[in-house]
Amino acid sequence: MLIKRFSKLCILASASLSVLACSSSEQANQPSKQDSVSKTALTIIDFESDLPNWVLKQNANIGLSNLGATSGKQALKIDFDSDEQQSKLILKPESSWNWDTFGDINLAADITNPTDVSVHLFIEVKDSTGWPHIRSVSIPANSTGTYYAVLKGEQLNINSGLREDPKAWQSNDHKMFWMRGRKNLNLDKITQVSYFVDTMNQDKSLVFDNIRLRNNPAIDPNFLVNLADKYGQSNKFDYPAKVRSDEQLKTLANEEIAQLEREGTMADRSKFGGWKSGPQKEATGYFRTEKVDGKWAMIDPEGYLFFSSALANIRIANTTTITGVDFKDDAVRYVDPEDVTPEDSLGIRPVSKSAQKTRYIASERRHNMFTWLPDYDDELANHYSYRRSVHKGPLHHGETYSFYQANLERRYGETYPDSYLDKWRDVTIKRFKNWGFTSTGNWTDESFYQMNQIPYFANGWIIGDFKTVSSGADVWSPMPDPFDPEFARRAKLTTKVIADEVENNPYCIGVFVDNEKSWGNPSSLRGRYGIVIHTLNRPSSESPTKAEFMRRLKQKYSSIDALNKSWQTQISSWESLDNGFAITDMPTTMVADLSDLLTAYADKYFKIVHDALADVMPNHMYMGVRMAHWGMTPEAVKAAAKYVDVMSYNYYKEGLHEKAWAFLEEIDKPSIIGEFHIGATSDTGLYHPGLIHASGQQDRARMYKEYMRTVIDNPYMVGAHWFQYLDSPITGRAYDGENYNTGFVTMADVPYQTMVEAAKEINAELYSRRFAQ
Repeated sequence: MLIKRFSKLCILASASLSVLACSSSEQANQPSKQDSVSKTALTIIDFESDLPNWVLKQNANIGLSNLGATSGKQALKIDFDSDEQQSKLILKPESSWNWDTFGDINLAADITNPTDVSVHLFIEVKDSTGWPHIRSVSIPANSTGTYYAVLKGEQLNINSGLREDPKAWQSNDHKMFWMRGRKNLNLDKITQVSYFVDTMNQDKSLVFDNIRLRNNPAIDPNFLVNLADKYGQSNKFDYPAKVRSDEQLKTLANEEIAQLEREGTMADRSKFGGWKSGPQKEATGYFRTEKVDGKWAMIDPEGYLFFSSALANIRIANTTTITGVDFKDDAVRYVDPEDVTPEDSLGIRPVSKSAQKTRYIASERRHNMFTWLPDYDDELANHYSYRRSVHKGPLHHGETYSFYQANLERRYGETYPDSYLDKWRDVTIKRFKNWGFTSTGNWTDESFYQMNQIPYFANGWIIGDFKTVSSGADVWSPMPDPFDPEFARRAKLTTKVIADEVENNPYCIGVFVDNEKSWGNPSSLRGRYGIVIHTLNRPSSESPTKAEFMRRLKQKYSSIDALNKSWQTQISSWESLDNGFAITDMPTTMVADLSDLLTAYADKYFKIVHDALADVMPNHMYMGVRMAHWGMTPEAVKAAAKYVDVMSYNYYKEGLHEKAWAFLEEIDKPSIIGEFHIGATSDTGLYHPGLIHASGQQDRARMYKEYMRTVIDNPYMVGAHWFQYLDSPITGRAYDGENYNTGFVTMADVPYQTMVEAAKEINAELYSRRFAQ
């Protein structure tokens, strides 16, 4: 029998998993609330007595209340503080919890939101190794529900190729969506559970009751079967934007085209999307930046003030999903070593007829997710493609299908080969101008470049067989070694291709090169200086960056003894350090050197890219690398600021928090948000909202407007790009499995009207709010 005692709370659990949970002798005799999906295995806390000392808070106020009590008479009210970037409720026992004896379990809580706005709530469960298990969910305004996180069960170990799977069992309770960390924790040593919010625009409150472990019900054996219908939509759920026939698709298209033609472009826009009635500055024929009345601005080619409000990822490349089919013919997997486009950015790549004859089912689970896939002689078979490699999923490579492109053909028809794509581009531009967007965002398909209809950003990636380094937490791929001459050669090759695509077009605002590199995690010293720490532990013979670090250290220190004195180490010789040295302790003097070395590394990267672009595209701005908030360091930011024209950041939060962006004053550079989004599942049929969660489409629109206004009001920001134009496939993007509600349009190319209206509101006020205040 497991016995745990914390303060006045007592918990008794038998091997049969029946449980008696009490915080007073009277409560012990009362029947427990029946869960809708399982019997309670263990009550963690029900708040029926004074709070034990292991219930903690961080940047929050907590207190017992009868509001929202679902089990007994009391619950815990938490007031989250929006002045802080994170605000938390923490459950931290004096000794670790052993949850490994209960079998397959989920951690559940009854949560009430008594306010008029939704709350994007995160849960973080940690074991003794420090690994986190992080999920999140949106708690709708004025609601009460049961929310659970699966901590152990068969479904955690199924590699479905989806960022989030459907519920493994049906209930009215709300599954929290997987975000990051380790899915399978050491459940015998759980050290902490935290419920927290991150970067809110206003104070919010929640009420918690009856936090408990529950045994999982039996898994539905078909929970991953027949997920997608013939349009790539949810086959199992109905929702307002769902399409039911080809005729409906055509009708919707015709009605929208008529409306776009009738309404036209949003008023008060210059030829290039600038503020037509605003002041004019010097016209250079290309986009540039200038500080105007203390606020950074872009200036369009005609001299009008310009702010880039946009949607990103307007391309077919990320619309494909893995079908579960592969081919034995290795020719489909050939990669040209001189290629400059990474796998996830390639469009439709048909498989030859001869290769199709070697077809086989490589993943029954993936193949069974679809109710329909066309035969190879079907008129819609031209939307099949192939991925030669993937970032994650059950297959390392395989056949894909683009339901989105197939729906474009259904929607617009085909009067000549691929005419539906020409119509798609035409409608997309008309939508952007009608909705008030001033440009497209990053990852706009090259086919838009010479249309001369709307400003855009070109993009490229430096890939190839150059040497790499590691930050120790490389999210997408290892970091490049910029001291390897091959990296500079590949940078020149990439920028030449971009220049050839752009053709010196004035509609090109600037160029993004690479994306979300793992410069280091500033939350800890080891994370911040991971690139230097891991590189110093390698032989110089294997790493040009390590050789450069050695050169700099020898230049600074007269001898290895001098370095040892500064670093408080006992390295025997320069040769020993040259062969590799594992850093353990980091005294202040060592940290200063690590910072210098990281700066040198980042400086080399940005100088190479800057110089390569300047040689072939001198009239277009270098927009940087779109740094992710989880992977950027002060050293990388300062190095970038020396070379880029506009700093770029991908920032997935509810808005720009003042404390997170205080550094902009120091670097004083025009800056742009390269990616943000908000999603929902309740009215979309999708299984994951995305990185920031809303409770539905109306709430999503509200949160979009809030985010945009925090950007527009920031004097250093010159734009913000929503990611992305369209939803992810319900069965996951082929490259990484993302199955998010991120789009302004559905997989059937049907606009979410609430988002359209929100965009029109924001974009109509854009220039007067930014510059007329």
